[in-house]
Amino acid sequence: MTQSAYWNRIVKKAKEENRPFFSLAPMEAVTGSVFRRVVMKAAAPDNFYTEFTNALSITHPLAKETTKGRLYIDPAENPKPIVQLWGNSEIDFAKAAKEVEKQGYEAIDINMGCPDIAVIKNHSGSDLIRHFDTAKEVIEGARQSDLPVTVKTRIGYSDVHEYETWIPFLLKQQVPVLTVHMRTREEMSKVPAHYELIDDLVQMRDTYAPDTLLQINGDIADYQAGIDLANAHPGVDGIMIGRGIFMNPYAFEKTPQHHSEHELLNLLRYQLDLYDQFVAKGIPGHFAPLQRFFKIYVRGMKGASAIRNDLMQTKTTDDARAIIDRIDPGE
Repeated sequence: MTQSAYWNRIVKKAKEENRPFFSLAPMEAVTGSVFRRVVMKAAAPDNFYTEFTNALSITHPLAKETTKGRLYIDPAENPKPIVQLWGNSEIDFAKAAKEVEKQGYEAIDINMGCPDIAVIKNHSGSDLIRHFDTAKEVIEGARQSDLPVTVKTRIGYSDVHEYETWIPFLLKQQVPVLTVHMRTREEMSKVPAHYELIDDLVQMRDTYAPDTLLQINGDIADYQAGIDLANAHPGVDGIMIGRGIFMNPYAFEKTPQHHSEHELLNLLRYQLDLYDQFVAKGIPGHFAPLQRFFKIYVRGMKGASAIRNDLMQTKTTDDARAIIDRIDPGE
């Protein structure tokens, strides 16, 4: 078990069921409170992460208002999500860690894998793979609160073999959980994940940090694929699913079920309702990012392309509901 009570709670049930724990990956403009609750209703993983949040912005007098939507946790969310922070300053992380602790968060994850060019120009995200000293500093900064601090990263920046030094370095920081996306930054998602390296990562973990939980991310479509991967690589503790949720909102279902078009569209109705409630709280929200979710619910339906095109032309949740009601009048 880890030295973290939070993470021990997360993995306890999974261990009792003799399986890895499952997480929904942090995704920009995706894993806010609204979509986390949609996934929770469809088929919940063991834990969730927030969207990426800039550590500096959390306490900056001019920017902190912009983080309210990202950091909002609804009372219905259980367990509370892990807040994922990005940045490159030990001081920023120290301030942010204390602030998110005040806001009720129970765990912090540091983004050391984001491939976005704007984040890299900020010397953050996967750029930290090239700057071990800065990576160590931000971990130490985040540890200035009492919350457990974990790391999500990639196997390298430009060369697969970078994992041979980068992963041991991170393991030596003795974080409770190390999540590894099995590609380099430059590979983005253009090549298959390097599952052939997982056993090496397990061996490194066992050597340098036997108490650290190893979580694998990349190309994992659903719960069963995660179970298969963990069975093929003993020693893997956790499975993180990202883009798979866009193929199937029920990706975390332990036993796959058939879901009717009506069921899928009701899930979209639920997301629209949650979105309206979110905006009604006075939290800044934009309709455009909501549109990226429409494809999740209409995929595979007869005339899916036309339905999606109609939905993409909408400007409000009521416009979207009118289209849904036209193709699925409901009960």
